[in-house]
Amino acid sequence: MNLAIQAVWAIGLILAAFAISSWQRLGLEGSLILAAGRAILQLSVVGYVLAVVFAPPQSPFLILFVIGVLLLISAIVTRNRISQKLPILPWLIGSFLITTIVTVVYVQLIVVQPQTWYEPRFLIPLGAIVLSQAINTATISGERLFTALNSNVLEIETHLSLGASPKQAIAQYRKDAVRAGVLPVINAMSIVGLATLPELLSGQLLGGADPISAIALQIVVLFMVAFSTILVTLLVTYGISQQFFNSQAQLIRW
Repeated sequence: MNLAIQAVWAIGLILAAFAISSWQRLGLEGSLILAAGRAILQLSVVGYVLAVVFAPPQSPFLILFVIGVLLLISAIVTRNRISQKLPILPWLIGSFLITTIVTVVYVQLIVVQPQTWYEPRFLIPLGAIVLSQAINTATISGERLFTALNSNVLEIETHLSLGASPKQAIAQYRKDAVRAGVLPVINAMSIVGLATLPELLSGQLLGGADPISAIALQIVVLFMVAFSTILVTLLVTYGISQQFFNSQAQLIRW
């Protein structure tokens, strides 16, 4: 069956979800339809954009532009989820940029080794995976740290009055925030293949890929995500912690 026709038939699942929500009076009908409509529109636009990017001759500038747009949107979404009060957008952009470059360059040059470094079928998906995971982990760790610092002002100021540096005064809060962002990835790695099959692996199998090759690629992606998660949470939590102290090492309340 044609893939487009399959996608149309899949709309029946959303209609079924709509019917269940209406039947149980959950009040989710509008949200379901809106989310489904946005997903169709957004993915359709992305599909046409990628068709242009993937078409020969492939331009490295266009490919990097696409990744740059993804990076900017990811940083804005993360900032909005953590707090719009903190002026951390430039730091988030820098953190995401560093994490994406370090991770993707290593995977591209050492692991995948494509014929050209800007080959879009590798560069764009790898960058998108890193940024997608960065949104989730940076949001979790950033929100956790932001809440902890605002909720423990007295304790932090006590440490400062006793001679602790800002870094020492919030060290435990930052450590807890980093762990909160990284632990879901570690837990997912621990049960993969036993209780779950990752979406990437399932998608490859549905597409007819060889299971062993699909597994090998999934392992690469898992380790890539683990590294990028730790790196981005460290960078983001450091940037947030810097916003809570002035040049005299005094705590700022947000």
